[in-house]
Amino acid sequence: MKEIKQREKKLQELRDAVKSHKCFAQAAVEDSERIFTELIHSIEKRRSEVTQLIKTQENTAVSRAEGFMKKLEEEIADLTRRNAELEQLPHTNEDIHFLQSFQSLSVLSKSTDLANIAVIPHLSLNDVIEEISLLKGQLEDFCKVDIENVSQRVRHIQIVPTPEPKTRQGFLQYYCHLSLDPNTANKNLSLSRGNTEVIRTKRDLQYPDHPDRFNVCPQVLCKRKVYGRSYWEVEWDDDDDFGWVSISLAYKSVGRKGKGNECVFGLNKNSWRLSCCSFETPRFYFNNKKTTLACPRVSSRIGVYVDHSAGTLAFYDIFNKMTLIHRVQTTFTQPLYPGFKLSGQSVVKLIRCR
Repeated sequence: MKEIKQREKKLQELRDAVKSHKCFAQAAVEDSERIFTELIHSIEKRRSEVTQLIKTQENTAVSRAEGFMKKLEEEIADLTRRNAELEQLPHTNEDIHFLQSFQSLSVLSKSTDLANIAVIPHLSLNDVIEEISLLKGQLEDFCKVDIENVSQRVRHIQIVPTPEPKTRQGFLQYYCHLSLDPNTANKNLSLSRGNTEVIRTKRDLQYPDHPDRFNVCPQVLCKRKVYGRSYWEVEWDDDDDFGWVSISLAYKSVGRKGKGNECVFGLNKNSWRLSCCSFETPRFYFNNKKTTLACPRVSSRIGVYVDHSAGTLAFYDIFNKMTLIHRVQTTFTQPLYPGFKLSGQSVVKLIRCR
């Protein structure tokens, strides 16, 4: 009897979940249609603006050229008439009339200075077309990356979750492409390679002020938040053997200004961090609590796995056959943003896995 009730309860949970999922899926479809329609309208508006800009420029340029053409045609007609009249003067018998007519025909009205009319023989708008083509390529690349992330989110929304992966190939199905957010980078962090690499520098870089920027702590966050199941890989190098590299996750609410615990990854309730270096065993920090891990020194390539809904955060040593470095089981209450904290002259790269 007990087993029947348990199964009936589970069956009802599944029915409720299926019903709820259908409602949320329909709402997502409607929102998606609305957002894409707005995007199409925005692109159409920009297309119309560019078309109008080209036509306005065409009308202005053609109108100016036609003004010169009309003036030149009038001057050609006037000169032709004068030349014809001058040719008739030698046939007159009156010297006074000849001199008066010759003098009046020889004096031209104000004419166009041809030196001021510079004509471009083969005018082209190829530069404009190249810029539009470049914009098209950038939009396509941007959409490709974003659609990959959207597709990955959609594929892995399941009423009954699949078991957690055990192999790198299994984790890669949850891979998400990340890039660093320049607006969060501390002045001693230099971003490169399309904002997928960060290097700690000794000199201050001239970044503009921004409310999201870490103004004291040498830290940076990624642009994209992660939720659901997500996986990414980083490669690190402490370079001078005195630096640490911290692979972190943080809520957006983590502090940005100053050097208090509320701003440092791992020293507050809003962030978690795994700190690695080449001369010591790794350490894990959360809420100002340090855990020195029992594993030996880790390799330079780390895989990070997050299951937001399950509250799982795990770090893996990729070069050592996906050896688990550390695993956290908690409850995430906000979207998570991957980030990094660097010291010494360390370097971190986000690895493109696809």
